[in-house]
Amino acid sequence: MPELKIAVALSCLGQPIKKALLTAAKLGASGIEIDARNGVRPSEISDTGRRQLRKMLTDLNLTVAAIRFPTRRGYDVLNELDRRLDATKEAMAFAYSLGASVVINSIGYVPEDKEHPSYTQLLASLTELARHGERVGAILSAETGSEPTDRLVELLKGVQSGSLGIHFNPANLIMADLYDRQSIRGCASMVRSVTVRDAVRDLAQRRGIEVEIGRGSAEFPEILGVLEEQGYRGWFIVDRPPTNRTEEEVANAISLLKSL
Repeated sequence: MPELKIAVALSCLGQPIKKALLTAAKLGASGIEIDARNGVRPSEISDTGRRQLRKMLTDLNLTVAAIRFPTRRGYDVLNELDRRLDATKEAMAFAYSLGASVVINSIGYVPEDKEHPSYTQLLASLTELARHGERVGAILSAETGSEPTDRLVELLKGVQSGSLGIHFNPANLIMADLYDRQSIRGCASMVRSVTVRDAVRDLAQRRGIEVEIGRGSAEFPEILGVLEEQGYRGWFIVDRPPTNRTEEEVANAISLLKSL
């Protein structure tokens, strides 16, 4: 297997952008994920600012692995949908301007019933975004977690024009009680990016709890193995909730990935 492409989600570091870039490089990452909604907003960074950011990345031997663009609602909700679609398109263009080809977001809940109005609206919205992605050079990567992965795959395959991908997040699936050993196999051919997060199910409280990477239910050796079978060459993005041990936990996660 070629050397893994490992990135850090800057949002988990809780630091100003320049310091966060230095920290990511120090921890051994070769890439970063930028939050374009709560971090560096496309509308608030000038062309000069983008050039300066690219210069800092080059100096630190870092690459923008992906742009995360979390929206408050999914692409099935009609309220302010046009505004949400336009903002996502802007994030795609922003990603391409920084050398990234993936924009990550949760697209909304995918109903089991294909005749459900939400399913129909998701298809229409995703078709529009997929076509735009082909024009600007960056695709939308739909994050796992709200439904079984095979249902998400079926929806994305129903988009007839343009290209889309899947952002595999095992922790989301575990916390939603949707994770099993087939989760990655069912969607591996469409995975374009991966979040390295872990979790366990608290049976007593019937909920999921996020834990340090390698201490939960996510089978990372198997996930990497299945993706390798598919020839995956995308990024593994380490992300942790900000704590007083975040840097240590991110460093441990990077070491774990490299050991695999």
